[in-house]
Amino acid sequence: MTLIIAMLLDAALGEPRWLWTRFPHPAVLMGRVIGWCDGRFNTGNQKQVMGVLVLVGLCFAAGVIGWVIQLLPTNILDIAILAILLAQKSLVEHVQAVGNALRLSLGDARKSVAMIVGRDTRSMDGPAVARSAIESAAENLSDGVIAPVFWFAVAGLPGLLIYKITNTADSMIGYRTPKHAQFGWAAARFDDLINLIPARLTALMIWAITTRPNPRPILREAPLHRSPNAGWPEAAMAYGLGIALSGPRSYDGVLRDYPFVNGDGEHDLGAEHIDNAVNVLWKTWGLAFFAAVILAVV
Repeated sequence: MTLIIAMLLDAALGEPRWLWTRFPHPAVLMGRVIGWCDGRFNTGNQKQVMGVLVLVGLCFAAGVIGWVIQLLPTNILDIAILAILLAQKSLVEHVQAVGNALRLSLGDARKSVAMIVGRDTRSMDGPAVARSAIESAAENLSDGVIAPVFWFAVAGLPGLLIYKITNTADSMIGYRTPKHAQFGWAAARFDDLINLIPARLTALMIWAITTRPNPRPILREAPLHRSPNAGWPEAAMAYGLGIALSGPRSYDGVLRDYPFVNGDGEHDLGAEHIDNAVNVLWKTWGLAFFAAVILAVV
């Protein structure tokens, strides 16, 4: 029942601006702790070892906090934390905002998509903007919705908090840069591990709700993606909507010649394709909610 109520609260309320302008979001607090650890321990000749120890410490602390909260006589705090750490409505709002902006002007769309992707957006044309928004929708559906629901269902609040601290650490230090290649190695690898099942589960759910009869193209292309996990929901979204995703893009002024996923799909993407992706987000959420209800009944 905790999971059902939390999913409904997140879908209805999202991220109340009035609340998070007054208090720090839990993800922000996690980020501050990780940032402090980065500044304090990312030094010396044993950066990889320190990174492993830091991650173990963060996960242990997150697990203990979740366990202690679960011991409380009421589950109101459990519901609140889970609802806060889910991201269905906020994801939908950010992705839909790109589609709405694209209907107004390309400049507005570039500004809007820059809020949800890390690639260069200044020279994007309309299809590139739409493609970026849809890719972000697919990946974050897995990371921000299905994975938290999965780990809460499997391991309760400790599982959820361990997942979120790892995912946050990966987003901050899990990059192959001179500064973080060693220190962030553990965070990146553990994040890959704990997203293995949720990413593939998300792909399965997208495939199911888009009623594509043949899953073989997804099974063929997803493992070829540069990410061991993001390729699964992305490939499912590409084939589910009949569009081409991924492809060349620029990071920090450097063009990366990535191959397209579903290269034979529609390339001339626009706001209507973003609308279709948002529809997939809600349908997938509905399927996950149905599964949560069945789990509660069982």
